[in-house]
Amino acid sequence: MGDFYKVPITVAFLVSAIVAVATLRKRTLAERIKVFSRGASSEKMMLMMLIFILAGAFASSAKEMGSIDNTVNLTLAYLPPDMLMAGIFLASCFISISIGTSVGTVVALVPIASGLALSTDMSIAMMSAVVVGGAFFGDNLSFISDTTVVATQTQGCKMSDKFRANLFIAAPAAIIVFLLYMIIGSNAGTPSSVPDVDFLKVMPYLIVLVMAAAGLNVLTVLTIGIVLTGMIGIMDGAFDVFGWMQAMNTGILGMSELIIVTMLAGGMLETVRENGGINIIINLLTRHIDSRRGGEAAIAALVTIVNFCTANNTVAILTVGPIARQIAERFHIDPRRSASILDSFSCFAQGIIPYGAQLLMAGGLAAIAPIEIIPYLFYPYALGLCATVAIITGRPRRFTDK
Repeated sequence: MGDFYKVPITVAFLVSAIVAVATLRKRTLAERIKVFSRGASSEKMMLMMLIFILAGAFASSAKEMGSIDNTVNLTLAYLPPDMLMAGIFLASCFISISIGTSVGTVVALVPIASGLALSTDMSIAMMSAVVVGGAFFGDNLSFISDTTVVATQTQGCKMSDKFRANLFIAAPAAIIVFLLYMIIGSNAGTPSSVPDVDFLKVMPYLIVLVMAAAGLNVLTVLTIGIVLTGMIGIMDGAFDVFGWMQAMNTGILGMSELIIVTMLAGGMLETVRENGGINIIINLLTRHIDSRRGGEAAIAALVTIVNFCTANNTVAILTVGPIARQIAERFHIDPRRSASILDSFSCFAQGIIPYGAQLLMAGGLAAIAPIEIIPYLFYPYALGLCATVAIITGRPRRFTDK
């Protein structure tokens, strides 16, 4: 059809769920539906959906209150002289890890980056790629990112533990790319004017980051974040109580597709597991594997392939997660490690496909073809390389063995 999103992802999972139920052997229809419902309504799935609801409410109310605009202005205001490209990358990293969405970061920063590129005679494609790369840094690490939530919940580990394990992979990649951008963009100028920053409106993001990094329960963290955005927004006049409620409602509804996919995927995967399908997949993947390193490579390959097929890193992790957990248990892979590998390789795959939402959005906002951005996507390639090196070397050791 010439359009990768012509078939909605919810319809694709609905068809898969129907096929899974239809092919479950030696069961009545009522028993098959019971198996499907057990997977769709498991404790893990319910917790994941509750996190999505709270994250959507927090992100939308924070945006309505003006947090995103002020976070962008804050990062641009403190760009070092003659470091425009490296500074934009740093800004993109900070914003994405704060707001937990790569698409949101692309929407917020690509128009600014493309405008700066025009005023400084730099490549629009390269400046757009700088933003996209930084956006995936936060998507990979943020505590309120969909990929982090799904990776940790499917592997059974804390977000703070996964963050520390993942940081050893993502940080070297980001540092290498940051230094590269310093060299490439050393002769560019800096923004001539940046709007004033209201630091109070940046506080909800910072507080949520600190509390989540400290290991506080994610539901508590997001609830506190929602209350803070409401209080600050009402005091500032950004909205009244009912406007705050509407903002939260918009965010929750924005998560509806992901919640529906989560339920359908949970039921489908439980039906496939009951029918022996997951064991078949694991046996095929690990038939010639007899080591922890091989198990990690199998997880990485599986989530990458599924991501290429779905063009959605969250859906890829959600689909592969239960299989990855069984592979991890079989080869004694630490859950923090398997969650980190899932998230890192899904972000790598999502970052280099021209039909992914992030590149499509960036290309549209910058008025260029998404394929033009790909040669300059240094960070996704660096992330994939660092993640591969981590598997080969088994580093860091403290996250390698259970």
